Amino acid sequence: MADEQTTPVATMQGEKRRAGKLRHKPSRRTLANLEKATKEPMEAASAMAAVKRFEGTKFDQAVDVVFHLGIDTKHADQLVRGSVSMPKGIGKSKRVIAFCPSDVVADAKAAGAVEAGGEELVAKIEKGWFDFDVAVASPDMMRVISKLGRVLGPKGLMPSPKAGTVTKKVAEGVKEYSAGKLEYRADKGGNVHVTIGKMSFPEGDLLANFEHLLRTIEKAKPAAVKATYIKSIHVSGTMTPGIKIKYSEAE
Repeated sequence: MADEQTTPVATMQGEKRRAGKLRHKPSRRTLANLEKATKEPMEAASAMAAVKRFEGTKFDQAVDVVFHLGIDTKHADQLVRGSVSMPKGIGKSKRVIAFCPSDVVADAKAAGAVEAGGEELVAKIEKGWFDFDVAVASPDMMRVISKLGRVLGPKGLMPSPKAGTVTKKVAEGVKEYSAGKLEYRADKGGNVHVTIGKMSFPEGDLLANFEHLLRTIEKAKPAAVKATYIKSIHVSGTMTPGIKIKYSEAE
């Protein structure tokens, strides 16, 4: 009888109650970090020090910066995309492959490429191999790898001249990306997310990387953008609150 009287609404309400009981309460670390967080913008150097003062985790968190840009990503002439090598590194190496002619394969592998080649590498990827983080290609290989656009494009792995992953100096490109060179690209909301290091980095190294990144983003300003370009900048650890960084042009 009880089963017959159970309505869909009652069942849904019961599921909501059970789901509510399963929700995790904020951890002591999270609450402590929220107490330390400030809504007031800080100078860059102070912001780096403040991020490092948050209570840590068992792993070495990445330190990330987010730029909110005053761009309209619906317009091609306002897209912001490129690559940057941090002067102090980012504490992480990357797996790089190289699409290149046979006479460059040896140099590319010597520079750190996990795989290098032309048609044979394309075929390997078509079969489902994706054990890499960055793909570098020489300009003459673009016609060979064009068929991979639908596969690599959605994953953000397709070599691109704008991102600096299409280059005549393949070995040099492999070496830079293996050492942690980063690609950046504004998302649909006009935000650019970039890692500037690890929590274990000295404050000075985080600051040096941030200042280098800031100059890079400033230089990448599209000519079509006439209003405020950098609207806000925030820095945070993987598991910490964000801190707003003072910037003269920001709103």
